[in-house]
Amino acid sequence: MSKTRIFALSVIILMLAAVFTNPTKEQHEEAVKAKVLTLLQAAPTEKNSDAINFGIQLFGGTLIDQFLNEHIKVDNFYLFSLTKVRWENQETIIGGGAFKQIWLSPKIDEKAEEIVQIIKGR
Repeated sequence: MSKTRIFALSVIILMLAAVFTNPTKEQHEEAVKAKVLTLLQAAPTEKNSDAINFGIQLFGGTLIDQFLNEHIKVDNFYLFSLTKVRWENQETIIGGGAFKQIWLSPKIDEKAEEIVQIIKGR
């Protein structure tokens, strides 16, 4: 076999592996949900952390699920996928996925802080 054929077969095998191991929308949402819970639990001070954790247990799951359904979008490009957040008519890429892995960008922290500031302002 020539080097060209070996290279072409390698690329085809790599592309097939990427297609079959691309993370699903649910996996992206779970990764974002875990990150949001981490951000929410990191925000409170020691004085009110018990109250915040109790509130997250009571209402947080429902609010986070509602936020995910309304504002998180996953674009599947078959070889890879992108996670985007839509907020105030802007879409920002906050993560990507390929080969059963999901990577969230540091932009998620910036966007979360921006959303909290907007919510506090209302």
